[in-house]
Amino acid sequence: MTLRIVTRPRRADRQAEAGFTLVEMLVVIAIIGLIMGLVGPRVLNYLGDSKDKAAKLQIESFGSSLDLFYLDVGRYPTGSEGLTALAQRPGNTTIWNGPYLKTGSVPSDPWGHIYVYRAPAERGPYEIVSLGSDGQEGGTGTAADISNDSAAASRP
Repeated sequence: MTLRIVTRPRRADRQAEAGFTLVEMLVVIAIIGLIMGLVGPRVLNYLGDSKDKAAKLQIESFGSSLDLFYLDVGRYPTGSEGLTALAQRPGNTTIWNGPYLKTGSVPSDPWGHIYVYRAPAERGPYEIVSLGSDGQEGGTGTAADISNDSAAASRP
């Protein structure tokens, strides 16, 4: 017959092993901070680029809708009718098979500003412009204006 002695660890020993030390936590926080410092600016840059691309795609979509309007009515909307002529029948048209926009209303640009519609334009029958993130004419970077001329020029 053998006698087994079962010993339990002391309570103080178990408490010393449970949890993390302050140094370990500071090292993890420093590593997370370095990763965010390297990745964060790239993510923000992609966000700005995606808004530019979304504005270009919306402007191209408006161009297709304007071409359908032209085929039905025989003219492009006037400057005073604007892009709302794609969603609501202008008062002086007899043939109108709209709305020509899927949503039934004119969406805002990705920055929440309205699109500027000019007809006639310098280089064509119309021009559609997003004023960029600042909502004002001109600008550089994400604040630069995006028009149907620049959207068509950036396509391959």
